[in-house]
Amino acid sequence: MFVTRSFYKWAAAVIALVLLLNLPGGCTARFKGVFKDATSPFQHFFIKTAQSLKEGADAVRGFGGMLEQNSRLSEEVVYLQARLVELENLEQANRHLQDQLDFYNRQKRALIPCRVTARTISGWWQSIRLDKGRAQGVEANRAVISPDGLVGRTAEVSGYTADVLLLSDPACKVSARVSRTGSFGLVTGHGVNAQGYPVARMQFIHKDAPVQAGDAVVTSGLGGVFPKDILIGYIESVSMEETGLYQYADIIPKAVTELMDVVFVASKEENTESEE
Repeated sequence: MFVTRSFYKWAAAVIALVLLLNLPGGCTARFKGVFKDATSPFQHFFIKTAQSLKEGADAVRGFGGMLEQNSRLSEEVVYLQARLVELENLEQANRHLQDQLDFYNRQKRALIPCRVTARTISGWWQSIRLDKGRAQGVEANRAVISPDGLVGRTAEVSGYTADVLLLSDPACKVSARVSRTGSFGLVTGHGVNAQGYPVARMQFIHKDAPVQAGDAVVTSGLGGVFPKDILIGYIESVSMEETGLYQYADIIPKAVTELMDVVFVASKEENTESEE
């Protein structure tokens, strides 16, 4: 029964459609206009939906391309950062070499450039070994300096190496003076402090000398081992000895051996290339 009713409904719809198509032209046009007006909102909806689906599909395809592009850009950024670090290191090395050359040219006494090949720890202090010895003109008990200041003096020298007694070693003693006041004293190594930095002490400073923290301490030139006016370091604190006869000052040396790869050994000869 249900199938029969559906058949009749479809048959009626088909007959109605045939009759409408065979109506006169004016009636057909009016019908078509009504039909278009009725179906226009649905057509607009379906067109917008299709456009949205197409745009979504394009976006999904484009997202994959963006991921690939971002991956390439990330690789380029990593490469450029590595190149920047490399160029900064080269620039720093160039400045370091230029400073060493300028320092060498300023010295009146000839200097023997040496590379630091080893560092050893013994007790409170450290020593360093150089790659040159007697064959290159290095002698024992000669000053070892850097553009930053006094490093120490040569101790044991072989044919092709030299061990350096550093300024922080208690066995290293240097005749010195306070640059600002001209006060003399004797600098002796005192190992390293709690932070691991080398320290020294200037003793036998006149009790009335107006020395103070921050004053620069340089070599006096007395004794013939250390050239005059080489920077030793800066005063950290000043105290009076228990006897009240002299003052003493704790000094932080300027030259830090951990940062050095090249130092200079002072020679007895004059530097013929020095700048006037």
